[in-house]
Amino acid sequence: MTTQISSMENELDQLIRETSKGLSLDITAYKERVFRGIKPEASMDKTIDLLIKHALENIDEANPDWTYLASRLYLQQLYKRAATNRNYEQKDKYGSFYQLIKKLTEEGIYTEALLHKYTKQEIQQLEKIIEPSRDLLFNYLGLYTLTTRYLATDHNKNTYELPQERWMVIAMHLMQNEAPDKRVELAQEAYWALSNLYMTVATPTLTNAGKTHGQLSSCFIDTVDDSLQSIYDSNTDIAKLSKNGGGIGVYMGKIRGRGSSIKGFKGMSSGVVPWIKQLNNTAVNVDQLGTRKGAIAIYLDVWHVDIESFLDLKLNNGDERMRAHDIFTGVCLPDYFMEQVENRGDWYLFDPHEVRQVMGYSLEDFYDEANGRGQWRTKYEECIASELLTKKKVPAIEIMKRIMKSQLESGTPFMFYRDEVNRRNSNPQSGMIYCSNLCTEITQNQSPTEFLEEYVENENTIVQKYKAGDYVVCNLSSINLGKAVPEQVLERLIKIQVRMLDNVIDINTLPIKQTQLTNQKYRAIGLGTFGWHHLLAVKNIKWESKEAVNFADDLYEKIAYLTIKSSMEISKEKGSYPVFEGSKWSTGAYFNEKGYTDQKWLQLQQDVQEHGIRNGYLMAVAPNSTTAMIAGSTASIDPIFNVFYNEEKKDFKIPTTPPDLNHQTYDIYRRSAYIVDQRWSIRQNAARQKHIDQSISFNFYVPNTIRASVLLDLHLQAWKEGLKTTYYVRSTSSDIEECEWCAS
Repeated sequence: MTTQISSMENELDQLIRETSKGLSLDITAYKERVFRGIKPEASMDKTIDLLIKHALENIDEANPDWTYLASRLYLQQLYKRAATNRNYEQKDKYGSFYQLIKKLTEEGIYTEALLHKYTKQEIQQLEKIIEPSRDLLFNYLGLYTLTTRYLATDHNKNTYELPQERWMVIAMHLMQNEAPDKRVELAQEAYWALSNLYMTVATPTLTNAGKTHGQLSSCFIDTVDDSLQSIYDSNTDIAKLSKNGGGIGVYMGKIRGRGSSIKGFKGMSSGVVPWIKQLNNTAVNVDQLGTRKGAIAIYLDVWHVDIESFLDLKLNNGDERMRAHDIFTGVCLPDYFMEQVENRGDWYLFDPHEVRQVMGYSLEDFYDEANGRGQWRTKYEECIASELLTKKKVPAIEIMKRIMKSQLESGTPFMFYRDEVNRRNSNPQSGMIYCSNLCTEITQNQSPTEFLEEYVENENTIVQKYKAGDYVVCNLSSINLGKAVPEQVLERLIKIQVRMLDNVIDINTLPIKQTQLTNQKYRAIGLGTFGWHHLLAVKNIKWESKEAVNFADDLYEKIAYLTIKSSMEISKEKGSYPVFEGSKWSTGAYFNEKGYTDQKWLQLQQDVQEHGIRNGYLMAVAPNSTTAMIAGSTASIDPIFNVFYNEEKKDFKIPTTPPDLNHQTYDIYRRSAYIVDQRWSIRQNAARQKHIDQSISFNFYVPNTIRASVLLDLHLQAWKEGLKTTYYVRSTSSDIEECEWCAS
């Protein structure tokens, strides 16, 4: 028995020495502890589990590299399982890529397109490109998340696909329809971008690319019309999208309010709340492929007569019949409302149905074209002056108090500054933007789908006809700033990334016809970023500084330039999106409004006007916390939560430190989310928003003891500085470091 343990100790000693190469670790005490815990009857797998456990327990601010030892040990298990299941020698780490595709295609896991579009020789050529050494880029949390959630397995959940093969399958899938003479080269370039963790694709793409089921887009936005048909049709469509893994944003501002008339009978409508509760049930009952409940955000205008009950939907007290705890809320705010809040003026609530009937227009269909003036406030003041309209007067600040109370209790409602959004709309010639999506970064034209007629085609067939509305689709991926910027690869990266996103549009299989039509009409993409705090740490730039604001301004201008240029180049090759003519891209207004006047921008403006642009919407910064976790960086544009914490999900609790943590970066990371002055966060976001044609998932991080006046000032600052949306108000318990900015 002693000989057996000694033999295992020798084997483990060699494994530890090999996997710890290049890491700043003292492995002597670690080995002693592990060897003391070895049980004679334990298998090698169980023993490596013990090694991983002890490595994770050693992670702290002074010793972040233990995560890489844990990751490398986990890789050994992964390689062994794949080798066993695929019947090749483990020393090779990766087996035949062609045989993997063939096997999982036969099993019905992979789509047959991989074998139809690529020859065996091409697949073998791509296999030679695969770099197993890039598996070492993963920290433990990233590798564990990728492995347990996204790598393709057989139907019995046995390990088959390995990390580099997932990147290559995604690359092949997204490039499958490119010209045969370019396809392999483009797949190779996409693999380079993914495998080096310079970028990530959206979670649905990461999960479903190359597979037989599921769509590739992240989320959708529906616009519900004021009719029973539209309400129930929308509910059905939302259920289908939720089933397929999409998050949903829903604009319900057109629906008549409580007490409105129905077919001329006054006081009959029960308002929007019952329909919202119906969607709440849909969110709970139609889950996302059995993994989590659906996610639905509902937006309502701040002038809607039901706004007060809407703002109470997620409160924990009061009448449960008027609560909907499983949806998210968002409020659509015109400039005029924010002005009235600041001036402590009055605000008037209206029923949109009555406005249409009496005034002959829909108030929600207008916006202020300029700061302080425009059609919306003109129409709104006409409604106030009308003696024929029912209206409710309430102090604007009281509505704002209800918004902030709900935010501190539930994190929502999200804020959608509708005038600024529509003033900056790249495609005003084709529509109106009423709200954002589930994560507040998407702003694209919307309109409700209209039911036209129903007729019997023959004795067994009933046909329903609809006029399709603009049903927004979010096609997302993100740049890893903390890695791509220091390694100076943005030019090469964004060029391939825009092409990958554009190809998602044509490959995607969406369950709702309107989404397919809208996807093709605007060819909208959302190129975003993550790793901002990581990048600041690497560059030694303090969060609360003008240097950080200026850096954001310069960096996102560069990203915007490269993104627009890449889309223009693809347009030369494949053509512009169908409604390009009359857009701000085609007239040059987009560039003029941004103030882009230097020579390179003037040349790009000329090129876009001459050659068109492939995508009607281009940039959007999503929360992307999971994909940032896989890439080993910090989420989105957010500050980290803490220098050392446990990342907790339902199936794990893993000690975590921020990336590239050392004595030089520690000071930048030390100013974490609930400590940094949120006013600096707003300034940074305003600087980057100038260059983002859509919006940004921007969170406020505040203590739960924050004074209402301070939170109000943050909202006013965000609005004044031109933010289009804000996401959660994340408040925490009072056991944190006192914030100077909050006490000021």
